Amino acid sequence: LRLRSSGINAEYGCYKGRTSQVRKMKIDIANGKTGKTLLTVDVSKADSILDIKKMHIQQKSYLYPTRICYKTSLKEKPLGDEVKIADLETFTDGSVLYFKDLGPQIGWATVFLAEYIGPIFMYLIFFLSRNCTCIYPDAKEDAPMTCMQQLACACYVGHYVKRVLETIFVHRFSKATMPIGNLFKNCTYYWGFSGLISYFTNHPLYTLPACELQIYVGLSIYLFGELGNLSIHLAFKNMRPAGSKTRVIPVPNGNPFTLLFNLVSCPNYTYEVLSWV
Repeated sequence: LRLRSSGINAEYGCYKGRTSQVRKMKIDIANGKTGKTLLTVDVSKADSILDIKKMHIQQKSYLYPTRICYKTSLKEKPLGDEVKIADLETFTDGSVLYFKDLGPQIGWATVFLAEYIGPIFMYLIFFLSRNCTCIYPDAKEDAPMTCMQQLACACYVGHYVKRVLETIFVHRFSKATMPIGNLFKNCTYYWGFSGLISYFTNHPLYTLPACELQIYVGLSIYLFGELGNLSIHLAFKNMRPAGSKTRVIPVPNGNPFTLLFNLVSCPNYTYEVLSWV
């Protein structure tokens, strides 16, 4: 059989049996606030949003992919890096992408480590300084550390050590970065409340619970909550293959702690609340 190729569009890379260039279109990248055109790039339908970001970076070297946000209109959601021009049905020659500079970014793993390592040191500062009169005017040099205060330190520090280890070995993030400005706000919250909790828990005038049963019940709930939280985080890890951004509806697995998926939307936070109680 002899095939005629004369009707094949040049956009698909061939014409009359000969290879030709893929058809290009011009896309304007405009400021999302003012609407002013910042630059124009030549793209094909096979190009992705990430490819356009790379073209943008060639002209604005201070930018990088996670700092750039594109929208097809000011009311639409940001376009993901994997979206191709061919996926944007309304896009033609001369169409506009609206650009927003998200500002300096920082990786989520780094954010979590900064948030979680700080509370460990903040708690230990007051724990180790409970006999220091500069911090506690009522302190006595020979005042003994109660078992309750030692247990509280082990639980509090253990909670954040667990979080640090989960960040390194368990968590898989769907987004690579966040604005670095949020880091200071988040750390202020985590570090500040850790210092506040530690100050009063390790105060020389701290009053022990009325009975030991209260301590054992509280410790049991804490351990149950921590194990449940870890179990849910491990389940989340197994639902997302390494290096992917896959999102699936979570369901229980063989671990009994994951049965809470059938009852609440965010069982990891349910267990977290139990551990703090």
